[in-house]
Amino acid sequence: MTHLLIQLTQTVTGAVITIVLLLLIAVIIGYITAWFYAKSVYSPVIKGLESDKSGLNIQIAGLKDDMGKLMARVEKLNAKIVSLEEESSEKDKMIKKLTKSKKKQKLDV
Repeated sequence: MTHLLIQLTQTVTGAVITIVLLLLIAVIIGYITAWFYAKSVYSPVIKGLESDKSGLNIQIAGLKDDMGKLMARVEKLNAKIVSLEEESSEKDKMIKKLTKSKKKQKLDV
């Protein structure tokens, strides 16, 4: 067995296998190192963004409430506009009647 191992280490194939294994080990070490680095750097950033997100969601909920109140106010004002337009048209009719009656009175005199 040791004879086979010694022969394998002295051939080109053995050197290639050794180099490939060492490269795979280096890749695994590099990946783990990068993962720990990214985790340590970006975890605080992600936590900060999540807290900002929750704050913004609260603001959105408040704005939706405000929007509902303003929409109700707009509906009230639209109803008031309709009633004022009706009142205006009634007063216009009264004015026309009064001007007609005044014209008749002038013609009669």
